[in-house]
Amino acid sequence: MHSKSAFLINVYALKKDIFQLASKILDIRKLGQQVWLDDLSHQLILSGRLKQLIDEDGISGVTSNPTIFYKAICNDPHYQDELSKLKQDNLSLEERYEALVIPDIKMACDLMLPTYNSSNYDNGYVSFELPPELANDVNASIIKARHLWQIINKPNLMIKIPGTQAGILALENLIADGINVNITLLFSIEQVTQVWSAYINGLDKRLSQKQPLNKTKAVASFFLSRIDSVVDSQLPQSLQGKTAITLAKTAYALYQNIFNGAKFSHLKKANARPQDLLWASTGTKNPNYSDVMYVEELIAANTINTIPNSTLDAFRAHGVARKSLEENIENATGNLAQINKYIDLKQLGSKLQQDGLTLFATSFQHLIELMK
Repeated sequence: MHSKSAFLINVYALKKDIFQLASKILDIRKLGQQVWLDDLSHQLILSGRLKQLIDEDGISGVTSNPTIFYKAICNDPHYQDELSKLKQDNLSLEERYEALVIPDIKMACDLMLPTYNSSNYDNGYVSFELPPELANDVNASIIKARHLWQIINKPNLMIKIPGTQAGILALENLIADGINVNITLLFSIEQVTQVWSAYINGLDKRLSQKQPLNKTKAVASFFLSRIDSVVDSQLPQSLQGKTAITLAKTAYALYQNIFNGAKFSHLKKANARPQDLLWASTGTKNPNYSDVMYVEELIAANTINTIPNSTLDAFRAHGVARKSLEENIENATGNLAQINKYIDLKQLGSKLQQDGLTLFATSFQHLIELMK
C-alpha cells in the first residue's frame, strides 16, 4: 500500500470521533431531503471515508464529473500505476479513461447498494457522466448510455446527460429502457419543465411495453450558485443573492403540481417515481454570502442536494437545518416577475447551459490529455 494511502486511513481513523457526534447533515435527512456527495475518487473509497460519510452523515448518493476525476488522477499514485498498465494495451484515450475510473464507480455503487435496497430503490445512486461531445447528438448519447449501463452493470448507476434538446430526447428513450438518468446543467424553469415532460413520456412508453416502473429513477439537476454569480451585478441590491433560490422555490412548486397532479397519477398507480429536483452547484461563490446558503435555504422533502466536501464541512460546523424551501413559496412567482424586469431568465438559462457545456468539454479534454 502506498504511504499516502496509509496516512489517509490513519487520518480518517483519528477523525472518527468527530463523525460520531450528532451530525447536522443527518438533520437535513430528517426533514426529507437527501444529501449526495459531489466527489468521488479511489482514495475516498479506499480510505473508508465514503463509507464513514454514509454511516455517520447519512450520505445517500454520489456524483462525479470530469473535473473531480481530473483532480483525483493528478494527485493519486494509484491512478498513475494503473494508467501505466493500461498504456500497454491497444486502447483509445477515452477507453483508458473509462478503464481507469469505472472500477471506482462500481465500488461506489456497491457501497451505496444497502442504501439503494433499504430505500426501496429511491436513493443510493452513483452518477457517471457521458462525454461532453455527445451533448447535441441524440443517437450517440443513447448508444453510449446503453453501453455504460451494460458494462458497469449496477442497478444504482445513474448516467449523467446534459439537459440540451438532444439530451432531453435521449432521456425519454433511456427512461423507456429502464436506465437511470441524472439530467444536468438545468438553469431555467423552461428547461426543467421540458425535462419532466420527457421523463413522463419515457415512463408512458415503458408502461405501454408492460415493463416495471418501480426501479427506474431519474433526477433533474438544477444548478444554482452560478446563476447568482452572473445576475447579481445587473440587479438592485434588494434582489441580489435571491435569484437562484427564487427559481428553486418556483421549480419546487411546479414539481409538486406536476407529480401530485393528474398527468402523473396513472404512472404513480403503476409505482413510478417522480423525477426529483436535485440542487447542484451549491458551493457558495460570492464571499459576501454565507458559505452554506445553498444548503440552508434549499431544504424540502423529496429533493436532493449534491454538496462538495468543503460545503459539507462548513454545514457540519455551523449550518442549521430547517424546512426552508417552502418558506414564502407563495411569493416566488411575484419575486421572479420582479427579477425578470432586469434579467431575461429564459435567455440566461440557455446561455448558462452553453457556458456549462463549454466548461465540461474543457475539463474532459484536460482529463483525456492525462491518458496519453
